[in-house]
Amino acid sequence: MPSWMKINLLNSASPIMEQLIMFHDFTMMIITMITTMVLFMMYSNVKNKFPNRTLMENQKLETIWTMVPAMLLIMIALPSLKILYLMEEINNPSITIKAMGHQWYWTYQFSDKKKFEMESYMTKKKNKIRLLDVDNRIAMPFETQTRMIISSSDVIHSWTIPSIGMKMDAVPGRLNQISFSMKKPGIFMGQCSEICGTNHSFMPITVESINMKKFIKWMEKNSLSDRKQVMVS
Repeated sequence: MPSWMKINLLNSASPIMEQLIMFHDFTMMIITMITTMVLFMMYSNVKNKFPNRTLMENQKLETIWTMVPAMLLIMIALPSLKILYLMEEINNPSITIKAMGHQWYWTYQFSDKKKFEMESYMTKKKNKIRLLDVDNRIAMPFETQTRMIISSSDVIHSWTIPSIGMKMDAVPGRLNQISFSMKKPGIFMGQCSEICGTNHSFMPITVESINMKKFIKWMEKNSLSDRKQVMVS
């Protein structure tokens, strides 16, 4: 099958996204079975030329068609509730990053050890990925529990990275938080997922997953450059 004909989710970069992909495949299997059965029953009713006009009730059949949908809904609800619980759980994060949405860019604040703030705008370079890459990528260590505190300074935005299965609204005057852990290095991209104005499509999010040693060097480099900017101003 050609690549342009494939419809699939992005490759998972976190355990949460793995669970979401498994739940998606499981739910789609159930939906496909239900759709096939309903279409078959509709086709049979159209072709059937021998209706039973004396059939008034059938308690056994009514019990079956009540219990089967209820069981299917329970089968879908249980893994869904499990994933919701895992997404809301905060497991002693090693790193805390605050993301602030603006019209139309993001700012990130690191306040654990090396305190500094950076702005992230969509890049205008032609050799970069169009509408998805930024001038200042935010770095995060993989296999490390990370907490994102998300808010906004003006209107409602939404911080979203599909590869790690995370989406959280940035609401003015409110601090929302999510927790996740990336399992592999790489560059993962997302976009603001809440219509926030005319340039809503031009405030992408790019996360670079690196090992802890490189992350510490990146933190030291940015904290020093931030100090120099403060001294100059």
